[in-house]
Amino acid sequence: MELYKKGSRGEMVKQIQKALNLYPDGIFGKLTEEAVILYQREHGLRPDGVVGPATLAKLLPAVTTSALGLKRSSRHIREIIVHCTATPEGKDFTVADITRWHKDRGFATIGYHYVVYRDGTIHNGRDVNISGAHCTNHNSISIGVCYVGGMDANNEKPKDTRTASQRMMLLKLLKELKALYPDAKIYGHRNFANKACPSFDAKAEYKEI
Repeated sequence: MELYKKGSRGEMVKQIQKALNLYPDGIFGKLTEEAVILYQREHGLRPDGVVGPATLAKLLPAVTTSALGLKRSSRHIREIIVHCTATPEGKDFTVADITRWHKDRGFATIGYHYVVYRDGTIHNGRDVNISGAHCTNHNSISIGVCYVGGMDANNEKPKDTRTASQRMMLLKLLKELKALYPDAKIYGHRNFANKACPSFDAKAEYKEI
């Protein structure tokens, strides 16, 4: 379970700072800690200055994927397919990394439409108006969503490595996508291929969305 506290750095810290109306420098310092404590007191949370799941959940209406400017695809979307990068637990990779891997395989660009980093930030991949390159025979009717991870630390066995931030923001992203494509169903890559991807049962986990 990830906690954001004094000394933490990164994109999610920036998102927290934006939600608190602070300058988003990505560094969790004394000013951010004080703002978190004040926010926690005002919202009936334990005022410890640490942003854990409870505090982050309260902040999520401000830290929303709508800020990404999600647009509706001109394609008829019937499926939202969840993937993992099949990379080691604890290792960070970017859209640029995935784009390079996919180009090496002969793709024009990254095959996924959205990528959720380990810190929970959501990044655009391939334009949603263009068919993805992530699931054979399903690309033209689907949106491909991928989280970074999916393998154990030794990169030997599939493992659900989603951080607390990834879980929350992946869920929020999928809810936003379902609002855009209400007739679409959510699946994992494993539902269409002989793979462990995304290393958890996405179809079952998100069946209530």
